[in-house]
Amino acid sequence: MNVGLIGVGRIAEIVIPTVQKLPGITCLAAASRSAERAEKFARKHGIPRAYGSYEALLEDPDIDLVYIATPHSLHFEQMKMCIDYGKAVLCEKSFTANAAQAEKIKNYAAQKGVFAAEAIWTRYMPSRKIIQEMVDSGIVGEIKFLTANLFYDIDDKERLVRRELCGGALLDVGVYGLNFALMHFGKDLEKAESSVQMTDGGVDGQENITLFYKDGRMAAIQAGMFGRSDRRGTFYGEHGYIVVDNINNPLIVTAYDDRDCVIKEVRMPEQISGYEYEFLECRDLLENGAGESTSMPLAETVFVMELMDTLRKQWGLVYPGDTESL
Repeated sequence: MNVGLIGVGRIAEIVIPTVQKLPGITCLAAASRSAERAEKFARKHGIPRAYGSYEALLEDPDIDLVYIATPHSLHFEQMKMCIDYGKAVLCEKSFTANAAQAEKIKNYAAQKGVFAAEAIWTRYMPSRKIIQEMVDSGIVGEIKFLTANLFYDIDDKERLVRRELCGGALLDVGVYGLNFALMHFGKDLEKAESSVQMTDGGVDGQENITLFYKDGRMAAIQAGMFGRSDRRGTFYGEHGYIVVDNINNPLIVTAYDDRDCVIKEVRMPEQISGYEYEFLECRDLLENGAGESTSMPLAETVFVMELMDTLRKQWGLVYPGDTESL
């Protein structure tokens, strides 16, 4: 599988060295709106081809999968362009600016018979299954509540502070907490409530989100861009609790009894960076002619985008792409 890269920023600097270590996968080309940036990135990472436009990369007949690593505000148009060219596409989270755009991509990809998927890495990691097995085992009894937090000191990043780039904490880090809850508690929600601190630039700086489930369970999620948190996820049970050390890339999941003693600890398999799993799944699915991911089906992506639309509506946070698409 030959991968073409759109966007040569920070995330690509981590992902591409990972891709280059995977069997049966080659990063063949990189594209940027600046030919100089594309060429510099390609030289640095030993990528054979560099393009100064996205169209030029999409015209390359040897590209099998396009990986999009640009700001959220660009995802919709870039994915649509990939589909127009018949190129399978793996797009970084958050998939689009809103659910309407995500639904359009879902339908357009199906119409054109082109593979499309969201690259939210925690959905593809083996840790997902390992955590769920411990939760389902009953080791701490019935679980009715979970918490998840993810904060980084990233308010100096342009893409996060500008509303026109779909900035804010929710689409960048809050999306991980939401996915953590949805992966392990499901989607049968009654309602979502939230509180938020907005920035002077008009985007969400930090928030507290509570998901209420129809069966009485709750999930409390915190996210922000003003400081570093412990990034933990915790499940509270009748006879103890289960702690996931980092919801953004879990390495250890530990069960404690009601006296705070460790009763079970599971370490995750060794990995390159954690990004490898989404590319390996894409490779296997494309080989078998699949139209979308099994770990993150597009209907699931649309559900997450709908939930984030609901939260933004509570905050009065509107992106330019909202009015264009709705």
